[in-house]
Amino acid sequence: MISGMISEFLEELPRRRKQAIAVLADAIALPLALWSAIALRLGEINPDVSHFWPAFVVSSLVCVPVFGALGLYRHVVRHMGNHAMMAVLKGATITAIVVAAVAYMVPLRGFPRSVPIIFWLLTLLYVSGSRFLVRGYFQYLQNKVSNTAAVIIYGAGRKGVELARVLKQQGDYAPVAFLDDDKALQKRIIDGLYVYPPRHLGRLLQDTDAKEVFVAVNSTEAENRRRIIEFLEPFRVRVRLIPDVVELVSGRQSIANIRDVALEDLLGRDEVDPLPHLLQGSVRGRSVMVTGAGGSIGSELCRQIVRQRPRLLVALDVSEFALFQIQRELKRICADEGLQAPVVAVLGSVTNRALVSRTLETYHVETLYHAAAYKHVELVEHNVIQGIMNNTFGTLYTAQAAVEAGVRNFILISTDKAVRTTNIMGASKRLAEMLLQALQEEAATTRFSVVRFGNVLGSSGSVVPLFLEQIDRGGPVTVTHSDVTRYFMTITEAAGLVLQASSLSRGGDLFLLDMGQPIKILELARRMIHLKGYTVRDEHHPSGDIAIEITGLKPGEKLHEELLVGDRVAGTEHRKILRAEEAFLPWAEMRGALATLEQACAGYDYDAIKTFIEGLVEGADLAAQLGGLYRSAEVIALKPATEDQKGPR
Repeated sequence: MISGMISEFLEELPRRRKQAIAVLADAIALPLALWSAIALRLGEINPDVSHFWPAFVVSSLVCVPVFGALGLYRHVVRHMGNHAMMAVLKGATITAIVVAAVAYMVPLRGFPRSVPIIFWLLTLLYVSGSRFLVRGYFQYLQNKVSNTAAVIIYGAGRKGVELARVLKQQGDYAPVAFLDDDKALQKRIIDGLYVYPPRHLGRLLQDTDAKEVFVAVNSTEAENRRRIIEFLEPFRVRVRLIPDVVELVSGRQSIANIRDVALEDLLGRDEVDPLPHLLQGSVRGRSVMVTGAGGSIGSELCRQIVRQRPRLLVALDVSEFALFQIQRELKRICADEGLQAPVVAVLGSVTNRALVSRTLETYHVETLYHAAAYKHVELVEHNVIQGIMNNTFGTLYTAQAAVEAGVRNFILISTDKAVRTTNIMGASKRLAEMLLQALQEEAATTRFSVVRFGNVLGSSGSVVPLFLEQIDRGGPVTVTHSDVTRYFMTITEAAGLVLQASSLSRGGDLFLLDMGQPIKILELARRMIHLKGYTVRDEHHPSGDIAIEITGLKPGEKLHEELLVGDRVAGTEHRKILRAEEAFLPWAEMRGALATLEQACAGYDYDAIKTFIEGLVEGADLAAQLGGLYRSAEVIALKPATEDQKGPR
């Protein structure tokens, strides 16, 4: 009660008064330090110091102004750090030298020669010690009042120690122990925290009631971080990763930026450095255009392209908000990194032939990355016409405009769902691939290529954000089938490989990105639940926190995705990029087929669309009855209500 009143009183004091209290405390502490030094040197409890009064006067008159000049009184005591300690060290040294000079210049008879050294040590102790006592008192009160969360830090190296200090200062978390694999650090006390071997984690969680573990390893140590995450997964603890400690200390990032473990931390993918000549080959010094620039892949392509110094970057998207966001971000990147890469934002759809043609001609586009697409399988399944018009015919119109405008490279971003597809989204993308391969025979100057890969983490269609949302909501986490698997890749890696693949294009290429091993979605859901600090509730653990619910495959969804039809595939200069060969129709036949499909779409003839696609796309096996406008079960409510269904009048 009394301590709380004192704390509240000190909190409400104006800054000037707090500084005055600090000055007064030092003015008392400094003569006391000199008296203590003389008493210790002479070995007397009550030494006669009356004839040494000039030294006492000088100790306060010199040291306090020196401390002020060094900025000591500008430091907030409860957050006092190394800079304040340096000010105390410099001030004490200067004062000790002045006291020694006065003692020998006046002179002061009987003044012991060693007193200035003892005085210097005691000044450090009294001035800095008093401040550390006050800081510790406030931190004790803060921890007592705010009920801060206990956390364990994995990593007792420089990064872990800096993190512990930042956590103590900010007061949101209370570090209680270190874990470290280094036996040289184990059983030591670092910055007041004991360093335990990782095998003691289970007991530590019980003893400290900690619910979170912060992993304090460098972001470059990806393999080590994955190993630590896998070790922590079985424990009922929330695992979190920290931003760069330098960012935390400098204030550019806060504890709020500490993030949960993401799937990219668990992938275990072998990161391959990009080949600079491939990364730059199709973009440096050129006018480059990206369609779908506001989407997940399109926006990352834009970020990487501006860093390769194109002559001009044209970003096209149908979403005003998404286009505005990426334009603003690109301008900020250019300003921060000193890049001279003009960015032009074009608002519109790839199905608008006139807009696309005029844009390509106006800005003399040389390389075009076509990322614009509708990619949500279930949504496109119920909006068949719109999906085909955007994904297939949007690609056709853009490709034809590119040929007319003399674009040198045209790169289509495709998907593994185009292989032996069971849904309209995949079929529309496979048709886009086929028409580009067919057009290549007719194009004299434009080189068409396709880059096909699986799911990218963080995209709007990815399952990972959905799982995180469901876990934060308390579940259940919904999985379509217990055996369903998917390929995953980070957006950054995928975009970088797309840029490099475009430089390998010879015309008519179908590139596949090495996606690694497929991941079982049910196991992914379990791991994400565990790493959030929860347990899975099932028949074996009925008291668990979050349930996993098997909902059944959605229309058009497959158990396992593939990247290739057939086995005709060869390597390229980049070991993560493969070149495949798949059958396609000559342009003369493809043009007639597309005209038939366009007529079916114009007439909303779903049966004709299904028959046409299954006959044209190898391995396609669409749903028995396509969902679509005026046919989807989800729009039955649009039918006129009967008298029984009408509400009260």
